[in-house]
Amino acid sequence: ANPKEFCHYSDSIWGLTASDDPIVGYQAHAPFDYYGKDNGTITPTAALSSMPYTPEESMKALRTFYYYLHNDLWGTYGFKDAFNFDENWFAGSYLAIDQGPIVVMIENHRSGLLWDVFMKNEDVLAGLDLLGLYYE
Repeated sequence: ANPKEFCHYSDSIWGLTASDDPIVGYQAHAPFDYYGKDNGTITPTAALSSMPYTPEESMKALRTFYYYLHNDLWGTYGFKDAFNFDENWFAGSYLAIDQGPIVVMIENHRSGLLWDVFMKNEDVLAGLDLLGLYYE
């Protein structure tokens, strides 16, 4: 959804979640106001952490973030937290809460390792059973 019609949102530049923000410092970003404020800030972790669910779309975003925005968005610790073209702003920060899911979900897409380990945990299986959810 792009209800505010930001011209830079596309199939290769997307990702809304809480992140650093050029205006208020830290903000929950979502397309509808009851979830947060959409002011054009894109957070790479949202697109890249979606890799197991949207592999083609996430890979397209990854390539755009890395190859086309590399000089402004990539740094010592990977992707910077967020950017906003309307504000001509790229975060200078790297947030561990955003860096971690990128690595974990790319590996999860690649090998399924984390899902497999998670679903072997007795407490997880007991919780699913308690909820009446079937998992095989």
